[in-house]
Amino acid sequence: MDFLKKHYEKILLGVVLLGLAVAVGYLPIKITSEKQKLTDLSNARRSPKVAPLTNIDVTLPEMALKRMAAPALIDFSAPNKLFNPMPWQQTKDVPPKLIPGTKLGPVAAVVTNITPLYLRLTLDSITVSDAGPKYVIGVEKQAALNQRDRPKKQNYCRVGDKNDTFKLLEVKGPLDNPTNVIVELNDTGEKAAVAKDPAFKRVDGFTADLKYPPENKAWMGRRIGDSLPFNAESYKIVAITETEVILLAPNRKKWTITNSTPKILTPP
Repeated sequence: MDFLKKHYEKILLGVVLLGLAVAVGYLPIKITSEKQKLTDLSNARRSPKVAPLTNIDVTLPEMALKRMAAPALIDFSAPNKLFNPMPWQQTKDVPPKLIPGTKLGPVAAVVTNITPLYLRLTLDSITVSDAGPKYVIGVEKQAALNQRDRPKKQNYCRVGDKNDTFKLLEVKGPLDNPTNVIVELNDTGEKAAVAKDPAFKRVDGFTADLKYPPENKAWMGRRIGDSLPFNAESYKIVAITETEVILLAPNRKKWTITNSTPKILTPP
């Protein structure tokens, strides 16, 4: 104990020196270790380990692309009338009424009747002379453009004669009292048997009866080329068939009006 009391300071100093020596000896090892850690961290930053990509779910983008491929049909005129407001027109009734624009113009026109126009040929009589018999054939062109060409006209002809409507080809039966005569029509080359009764007839056109209820207007027996004034416009008839009438508006747009009563009346 006396030794420790006398030399404790030296012993304490030796322990401190020994600790310092150990610390100095460990310092290079610690420095090397820290340098390695810094190097590893630097390498990890420069060349990170990236996990392999998994299959990506592209269902939503694909559905969006499919929706974009189909154009969106947006109608700003009907039924909301955003850019094309619906016009209204006041009638002449007392009291006046308002009619929406969708029920005016050609869409409101009505075809009430369509009547056929015929080419009629009849064997009216036979004139016998020394030069041979002449056959009187009546021609009625109901569809002729010129009104003076529509009434029945008689043509005197022998076999082989040709006029502006037909050529007489042959006679069936006795020359002075044939059952019928055979003619060839100039416009189609069709051969037709013409007798006294019944007459030969062919549909060459039609007339139409129309009305326009919003203005209480009606037209009878209108033909191709006639004009119909209504709704502050003039519409021209450009075609008539068995079931419909086609109108041409001033803006060159065509309107088809179907016969509301599709029954063709045959004139007597």
